[in-house]
Amino acid sequence: MMNMIKSMQILYKMKLIKSEIEYDQALERLNQIFHTPQHSKEGEEAELLALLIEEYEKEHYPINAPDPIEAIKIRMEEMHLKQKDLIGEIGSKGVVSEILNKKRKLTVKMIRNLSRKLKINSEVLIQEY
Repeated sequence: MMNMIKSMQILYKMKLIKSEIEYDQALERLNQIFHTPQHSKEGEEAELLALLIEEYEKEHYPINAPDPIEAIKIRMEEMHLKQKDLIGEIGSKGVVSEILNKKRKLTVKMIRNLSRKLKINSEVLIQEY
């Protein structure tokens, strides 16, 4: 019961981050308590702070998704793939090269194949580039 009361006290002290000063303070506090045990008072505070910081960052520091070709290149690197490994999904060696150099656009069939092979959401692959 005491842990629940302490947790509720932490909740009531927490508030949305609305300024850069509050953001910096929240980051500093999270840094201080980051490695505390998860189920401790500070661990619960760290978990809440991380959520508040994440929400502030989504609004003030959005990270745009890479364009489709960059997403393909990133995933190829992660999966240790070469251009030749995409021949079955895209077409000939020349077509793969044209796609990766943005000289040719992806087709719907290519997007489906790449999404399946590279595990990239098709929403990313259909974007303009």
